[in-house]
Amino acid sequence: MADSPARSRFSLDQKGRDTMLAMGMVLPAILYIALLLGVPIVLAAYYSLTDVTTGGSTVRFVGLGNFAALLHDPDFLGAVGNTVIITVATLIGTLILATIQAELLARRFRGKWIVRFLILLPWTAPASLSVIAWLWMLDSTFSPYDWLLRHAGLLGHPGALLGSFSNMYWLGRPGLALFSIILVNIWRLMPLATVIILAGLNGLPRDIYEQAQIDGAGYFRRLFQVVLPILYPVFGVTILFTFVFTFTDIVTVYILTRGGPANSTQVLTTLAFFTGVQGGSLGRGAAIALFLLPVLAVVSIIILSLIRRREI
Repeated sequence: MADSPARSRFSLDQKGRDTMLAMGMVLPAILYIALLLGVPIVLAAYYSLTDVTTGGSTVRFVGLGNFAALLHDPDFLGAVGNTVIITVATLIGTLILATIQAELLARRFRGKWIVRFLILLPWTAPASLSVIAWLWMLDSTFSPYDWLLRHAGLLGHPGALLGSFSNMYWLGRPGLALFSIILVNIWRLMPLATVIILAGLNGLPRDIYEQAQIDGAGYFRRLFQVVLPILYPVFGVTILFTFVFTFTDIVTVYILTRGGPANSTQVLTTLAFFTGVQGGSLGRGAAIALFLLPVLAVVSIIILSLIRRREI
């Protein structure tokens, strides 16, 4: 009994040391978030309420004037529409193709590790380098896709299915440029989505799947009535990651088209960059960038709540 107070003090000291250790381990992450995310967001919020420019010496408070002006700016409204189109199309294409790819990779076959390695390459490669490679493949003069289409008889002669021009001009036509950006985004994000869905497939309860097979359920019935409903939370995570990466991406559009032709592929991230950094209007550019924040927050909360509800 005499040792009880000493043991109590030792226990309290041990808890204090554990608490200090935990705080020390978490502190770098907190500083990282505060310095690299918190400070820029606070500065952007401040700039968006002023008329600050890169060459000006005075700063005047304008309140919500920058946001009100954006609502009447056709370039901003067009960038919002393009951002939504690219994000939704990329999300749908990535989800469908990644599900098919993950389902195939879940099977046993020779050389599966090589196939998995090759599939992961687009995600492991630096985004700028991979998009530059696509810039060459979609070149208006030397595109290998145009060469294949010409030799297949689909392009480059009168009456051809895709036109009589010798090239498609992928990045020079508004519709094709938008399609090219969506294609590159799907190619970049599909490996990550495949890995997430594949992890969910590998964690499926085998007894449920085998029981459905014993009961005579066919492949598509097992897929749509057994496998996919169980994977709803996994799909939610995939949708969230794909949405965030696509909605906030600037690399693909900046390298491929820089918003052209004639602003037909301009998105919010590139418009904020061209307006705030290259155009010198930091206040207007910050207002455009801040438009991303509430949209990301609302969509993330909705997806996470749906995932949580499904798990419960």
